[in-house]
Amino acid sequence: MFKQLYSALTSETSIDQAYADLTKMLEHGAWMFARANEVLYSTVPAEDVRQPLYQRDVAVNELERSIRRKVLRHLTVNPGHDVAICLALMSVAKDAERIGDYCKNVFEVGAFYSEGFHVDRYQKPLDKVSERLSGLFKELITATRDSNEAQAHRIITAAREIGGICDDLIEALLREEETVEFHEAVAYSLLARHYKRVSSHLANIATAVTGRLEDLDFPSEADDRALD
Repeated sequence: MFKQLYSALTSETSIDQAYADLTKMLEHGAWMFARANEVLYSTVPAEDVRQPLYQRDVAVNELERSIRRKVLRHLTVNPGHDVAICLALMSVAKDAERIGDYCKNVFEVGAFYSEGFHVDRYQKPLDKVSERLSGLFKELITATRDSNEAQAHRIITAAREIGGICDDLIEALLREEETVEFHEAVAYSLLARHYKRVSSHLANIATAVTGRLEDLDFPSEADDRALD
């Protein structure tokens, strides 16, 4: 289904380029997420990552504009045709762009907070979430490229689980009765929020792969119905 999303574009060159643009956005997002977490875990100095990471973000923004130009050009040449599909394409391109922003946010936590993580009940779940998200990037690139709906549904389910874990961690932090250093608690809560948003945008792109264009921005509900 997802490859059909691009069939609204008029020429083979436009189809190929639009598909390549979104794939590149996801690949850049995967790279940014990996580098941001390297800084977070102090395996790479922040200053070694800052400029290339922000350059990737600029590239992601330009790719989104490239897709938008193709969609607007198509609607201008073919007014009234494929409007829903074109809007869906612009929607998932925006999701891919927002992923880059949240990767920058994860990087900033690692760059600004340098005291380390010492509370296992928060650190270990976040470590697992980070590892799982890295895998979801790879799975989503494959799912979009192959139009694999079954894989897309698995991504949506995984993203929903990640969102639940992040929500639970934030609630636990707000109810925390033991002593957790203030800055460390802030870092945990920010990471939980940023990871949840990354997973949500990955899920929304996966929703387009399933062909349920009406369910964009409501991926969990779409997956629930597909599993019924």
